[in-house]
Amino acid sequence: MDQETYDKGLAIRRATLGDAYVDKALAQADDFTQDLQQLVTTYCWGEVWGREGLDRKTRSIINLAMISALNRPHELAAHVRGAINNGVTRDEIKEVFLQVGIYCGVPAMVDSFRIGREVLRDLDAG
Repeated sequence: MDQETYDKGLAIRRATLGDAYVDKALAQADDFTQDLQQLVTTYCWGEVWGREGLDRKTRSIINLAMISALNRPHELAAHVRGAINNGVTRDEIKEVFLQVGIYCGVPAMVDSFRIGREVLRDLDAG
């Protein structure tokens, strides 16, 4: 583990999710989950969130959309709080969720039907 990247990630993680959330996650780490906490802090928060290509507000908006689409309620709750900390407004969060409702429902269904139809055609063709 690169200590400098870990420390950078820890600072960003704390700024986004809050000290209480991060302290609890780190305090609950045990022999089984310690490596997970180090990996998340170093690579997720240090390497990716620490890049200059996007600001934290934009990263938070992207995370809200992806985590919503993946139906990960625990992580979503943490990232809603983090989004607020990163300057995302309640109205912006609402708009992200409305967008997710439209684009993660119907397109997923359409793609599933498209793929299903192709597979069934292949099976019927023998």
